Amino acid sequence: MRWSTDRYDQLEAAARRGSRVALSRRGTEYVVTAVRLELEGRREALVGRHPMTGEELSFVLDDLDSFQVIEW
Repeated sequence: MRWSTDRYDQLEAAARRGSRVALSRRGTEYVVTAVRLELEGRREALVGRHPMTGEELSFVLDDLDSFQVIEW
């Protein structure tokens, strides 16, 4: 398991609240509004909405270098 249960709980809560999440993947940082957690094949992913375009982006949790839930 890559992320602790506390970290998964943070993502689940962010998706329920529609909080913003800053993600780092392969040296690129993204800030998205969390929509839901889902399975892509056998891997868990966070689906987030880009705040400017509204496009839904999917981030496989195992591919993330880091993430931070942004509280308002």
